Amino acid sequence: MNKKHWLSFGCVTGPYVYLFRMAFLGLVLLSVSRMLLALWQSERVMATGLLADILLQGVRADIILLSLWCVPAVLLLPFLSYWRRLWFPFTFYWAWLGLALIVFIELATPAFLLQFDARPNRLFIEYLRYPKEVFLTLLFGFTTAFIAGTSLTVLLGALLYKVLRVRESHVALWSLRKNIVVWPLVVLALLMGVRSTTDHRPANPAFFAITGDAMVNSLVINSGYSVLYAIYNMKHEARSSEMYGKLSTADMLSRSLDWPWLKNYEFTDKQYPTFHYQRALNSPAKPLNVVIVLQESMGATFVGALGGVGVTPELDKLADEGIWFERLYATGTRSVRGIEAVVAGYPPTPAQSVVKLSKSQRNFTTLASVLKAAGYTTQFIYGGEAHFDNMRSFFTGNGFSQIVDLHQINDPVFVGSWGASDEDLFTTAHQQLTRLHQTGQPFFSLIFTSSNHEPFEFPDGRIALHEEPKAVVNNAVKYADWAMGQFFAKAKQSEYWQDTVFLIVADHDNRVYGNNLIPVEKFHIPGLILGGSVKPKRISELASQIDLAPTLLSLMGVSSCHTMIGRDFIADPNSPGRALLQFDDYFALMEPEKITLLKPDSSAVIAQYNETNETLTLLRPAQAEEQYKALAQVQLPSYLYREQKYGQGQRCAPMAAKAD
Repeated sequence: MNKKHWLSFGCVTGPYVYLFRMAFLGLVLLSVSRMLLALWQSERVMATGLLADILLQGVRADIILLSLWCVPAVLLLPFLSYWRRLWFPFTFYWAWLGLALIVFIELATPAFLLQFDARPNRLFIEYLRYPKEVFLTLLFGFTTAFIAGTSLTVLLGALLYKVLRVRESHVALWSLRKNIVVWPLVVLALLMGVRSTTDHRPANPAFFAITGDAMVNSLVINSGYSVLYAIYNMKHEARSSEMYGKLSTADMLSRSLDWPWLKNYEFTDKQYPTFHYQRALNSPAKPLNVVIVLQESMGATFVGALGGVGVTPELDKLADEGIWFERLYATGTRSVRGIEAVVAGYPPTPAQSVVKLSKSQRNFTTLASVLKAAGYTTQFIYGGEAHFDNMRSFFTGNGFSQIVDLHQINDPVFVGSWGASDEDLFTTAHQQLTRLHQTGQPFFSLIFTSSNHEPFEFPDGRIALHEEPKAVVNNAVKYADWAMGQFFAKAKQSEYWQDTVFLIVADHDNRVYGNNLIPVEKFHIPGLILGGSVKPKRISELASQIDLAPTLLSLMGVSSCHTMIGRDFIADPNSPGRALLQFDDYFALMEPEKITLLKPDSSAVIAQYNETNETLTLLRPAQAEEQYKALAQVQLPSYLYREQKYGQGQRCAPMAAKAD
């Protein structure tokens, strides 16, 4: 074996020589690119104080991309590696193509970053659908950058072609026995590289959202990974609601906005058709803070005040102290669905929640974005890891300035599979709210619990168990309720209590099941608004999670312009309500006298729900007008997302609202 042979790595890597060299060169290229981008954006990068983390976590993201690229070739090895003249040319060109694409997209990143304040993402793919327009725009609008980028891509591609190449005499195939032993290990290593974590779910871009700056978070990953993940998610973003039928845009908008509580608003922004001015009815001396306690899986099933099992004594006591929603319904069965409804006021669709979809990761209306524009400090507090379900990415891109998760919880008394216990979460929350109140700036804090989640882990000695064994849902709910009760006992004695509006609401019920076509009873959830200035009241009308954000804004005294179309129960407490329910491929428009169920075969039926015995009776096929009304409700959010019309519209003023 000569020295050159050893330096080629051919003797060590055998049939994997070109894939190995590509991985090494790819890591170098991507790391250099990231360092240059960080240097270019040094002001924002250094403000995070996480430069080392950005670079190190970036290598982890690079390994994901390079592992993904190697997988197809490695899976073909058992079939092709015995033909030397086929295998080595194939892996060489596959490796070179991967490197060339990396160079191309990394060189395209600065121009894209200037335009969109993020690495190439879904928009990058969309623009590739219009090559002529894109080419002309680049050629005449960004002439220097286009020529320089193209030239560098060609030059670096040619250089990489030479650097990657290994002499024919320096490559060698392995014996059948060695291949059989090593190949499964290589496949396993690549799969581990792609997954990049032993957590419940594999890593995703939100996993690397380690700062409060969405642009800096995009620097952590690489542009190739960002684009590939966007492509992967695009299959969930198609015209999902069209399985139920289709209305014209004008007809859909007319029907979807035809509710009593929207009659006093003017929708005049053509770009953002639901954008309007909402005048707050409450007029406190100064705008109030708001804290949302989003309870994991705490449906009405468990709440004694709503006829449930009765494992929420603390919530039941608090129910008499604030505005209690007797008939509040979740929009879906997942935490992200509850988040989009409560935090963004966004109705459900058959597609994935917008928390996880690419078009909504920036410039998407949320309560945080509205309040941040009004001068509020905004934060998210979670006992687990905030990258779960893409929350960190969605929040940091849409108005949340600070993320506090497991890594910022000091000395937790108990950490389970889903993170720190709820008592640790609330202890941290109390500390954070005390600190924020001392600044004198109004704040919005979203607190998301997690103890009531399988495998139902919580510390011993806190509650008298409802039943044996310990690790069951009723006990977990009782513990979560106890921890929340401890928090509110502290909050009532705090300086921030009198200046704050609190909302307690569930994201969804624990397990959504039942014999009904849509298990309506499992969508029923508790909702309570309380605080030092909130007067007790019972709301018996139907309500949806999407109604909560507008109601909070009105209570807080924050008049604002936004795209949320939920009902402000302070301004309109008496109109008959409605709820919107998405269950798998079924959508339901729930009204006091009936439920209109849309099926994925474009048919619709009218049903009646008996809240006393929790039964759903199918009555008859829906009439055309009934079907169209329900169809408009589910088509609207799909349209707003697809066309990116749920963002910040033109500046509006109080005179844009109709007189009361």
